[in-house]
Amino acid sequence: MEENKRQMQREIMSRLKWIYILFICIILFIVGKLVIIQFADREISRASKRIHRNIIRRDTLYAHRGSILSRDGKPLATSIFRRSIVFDFGSEGFDNRERFLEGADTLSKLLAAYFKDKSAKEYFSKMVSTHDRCLRYELERYDTVRYSEGFFAELFGIKNRDSLKAVYRTVRTHSYTKLFRDVDANEWQTLKTYPVLNESLGRVYTIEKHDARVYPHNDLALRTIGRSDEHRHYGIEHAYREQLAGTGGYRWRQRIAPGFYTTVEDEEHRPQKPVDGADIHTTLDVDVQDVADKALRHTLEEEGAIWGTTIVMECSTGDILAMVNLGRAKDGSFVENRNYALGSRTEPGSTFKLASSLALIDDAGVSPSKRYHSGLGKRVQVGKYNTIQDSHAIGRETGGVIDMRTAFAESANVYFTKAIYDAYHETPQRYVNVLRRLHLDQPMGLTLLGEVTPILPSPENRKTWYGSTLANLGYGYAIELAPIQTLTLYNAVANGGRMVAPRLVTHITHESKTIEEFPTQTLVDSICSQRTLATLRSMLEEVALSGTAKEFFGEEKCTFRVGAKTGTAKIAQGNIKYSDGYYLGSMVTYLPAEAPRYTLMTAIFKRKGTGKTVYGAGLAGPVQKQVATFLHNRETNTFESDEEQREHRPTEFKGGNIVHIREVAEEFDIHTSCDSRKGWGATESVGSDGRMRVSTLPDNKHLMPNVLGMGLADALFILESQGAKVAFTGSGKVVVQSKPEGVEIMNGETVTLKLE
Repeated sequence: MEENKRQMQREIMSRLKWIYILFICIILFIVGKLVIIQFADREISRASKRIHRNIIRRDTLYAHRGSILSRDGKPLATSIFRRSIVFDFGSEGFDNRERFLEGADTLSKLLAAYFKDKSAKEYFSKMVSTHDRCLRYELERYDTVRYSEGFFAELFGIKNRDSLKAVYRTVRTHSYTKLFRDVDANEWQTLKTYPVLNESLGRVYTIEKHDARVYPHNDLALRTIGRSDEHRHYGIEHAYREQLAGTGGYRWRQRIAPGFYTTVEDEEHRPQKPVDGADIHTTLDVDVQDVADKALRHTLEEEGAIWGTTIVMECSTGDILAMVNLGRAKDGSFVENRNYALGSRTEPGSTFKLASSLALIDDAGVSPSKRYHSGLGKRVQVGKYNTIQDSHAIGRETGGVIDMRTAFAESANVYFTKAIYDAYHETPQRYVNVLRRLHLDQPMGLTLLGEVTPILPSPENRKTWYGSTLANLGYGYAIELAPIQTLTLYNAVANGGRMVAPRLVTHITHESKTIEEFPTQTLVDSICSQRTLATLRSMLEEVALSGTAKEFFGEEKCTFRVGAKTGTAKIAQGNIKYSDGYYLGSMVTYLPAEAPRYTLMTAIFKRKGTGKTVYGAGLAGPVQKQVATFLHNRETNTFESDEEQREHRPTEFKGGNIVHIREVAEEFDIHTSCDSRKGWGATESVGSDGRMRVSTLPDNKHLMPNVLGMGLADALFILESQGAKVAFTGSGKVVVQSKPEGVEIMNGETVTLKLE
């Protein structure tokens, strides 16, 4: 019996041994399969990668586009974060149709009242039609369902009956729909309290943040500031698009539920922060631009003109303070539809007589007292090919014999064609060379913004030089210039003979650091001798006092002295002939005459038969007078006594960007002490003499900063960059913040600010 027991034990152990071996083989098989899956099976690897891509994705982080700033640092074009609310009408939150219709009805009424762009019925109709298209039910199969006739059927033994039940499947089309326009942070604070948007049906929409370009002054200086998008490419926006754009970044996000993601950051998924675009600092003065725009617009409407431009330049630097370009739209209004100042090349007419006078006096040695007969308004033969006529009888008191000063003041065509022909008909190339030295055959430096190249004929090219060309050049024909090029010549005379290139951009900054500068560029060190310059200046001032511009700048009409020149040119271009009656009326002015600071030009293109006149003085004069008067008055009022300046100093200061605080303090001559020259700071007044202290805010992204005393823009930037959401009331500067300084701030937490 004992032997039988041992035999059974041996059999059991033998069987267990085989079981152990079997388990070991199974384990080895599983391990081997895992190794194959991990390292050898490509299909599994591809499937794993597909799943990984679906769960973890890379989101692009767009750089904040840089701003275009005015002369005083105010934004002409800037970017703000806006939110696009995109609905997914195929999402599970809309499955309950009764709840959907109830929410859609209320939301439609609220959206119609808030945006006032569509009726509640239109909003509701769009939501319902999109929902019906994106969420539908299709018949999938029929199931057999067995049921009895009820209690009594079972009691009396009645058999069950079979019936077919339709089974439907839900078909979802995830079509993303925008119901309303993009909104800013303040608007979203209100909208997110509305039904559906408050997630009462779940997360049935997504929020896409993006940069939106904002132009605080609307279309003011539109063609100069420009646009750069998929449809429009011009102006500073386009010329400096690469500097403004910055460099985009990215981050990794993991899907944790439909519509919900969390940020992933590890060795394999390292984010790349975007680099914001640089800021472009321009020379434009918003106040001057606004005055020039209104003055030009009024004259264009009054005269029934086709287009017009006004440019204001600072003499010493070449800075363009204003550049207005207005053309007639299809509806008859005037809009900035083309940069006429830089891109419209026409024969300048009598404003070109400044170049002729300079050549005659400085190069040919002709005395300003040289006399010619004006013809008293009749046609006069000049050379073999030209017959020239003045618009009115000039020099009637002297029998028609006039000198250069009178001819310049009265804009005598006959005089200048005779003088130029006599001085240069044997060596016409010499005259052309003088014009080339005046830079009148080349752009003045704004080709990046669309400046065209002048057309200057030359005897070297027989295809462009005719027997009549020399005399025509004498009074502003045969050559084609853009208004900016004529203005630059006059500015050189006002600037003591030094011709500087017009400048629209002074420097580029990134994070308050200058990365590129554009200093004033000298084109010609001296356009003529100082003696000639003095003569030209006296002739220009005579035009204003007693010549064609006296109606606007004569002693009885104007309290300050200027130099000026008017011009009228018949235009023949493309399909337009001289006989069609198209004219360019222009005037150039510099002020004050004693020590010029500004040069301005207005050019207006129109057809004879509309308005009051086609002559340069009558067309451009009213605009020039208004702009010049504004500049003179502003210049006069700028010089206050030290006591007056102290009275106007601010006594309270907003915190914010330390670089900007220091710039404002320097502007008002306020003594400022700072812990740091950059970063963000809080301000406080020190003493009774207007001194200010700036305390640097700690650079800790997880702690609540002190934004008291800051403006809304700076406070928003600081808090949102730390991941906080901001709600605010009032306007002015921050006086209350809901979280105290130094308290930990969580990502997505709402901070409430009160401003007064």
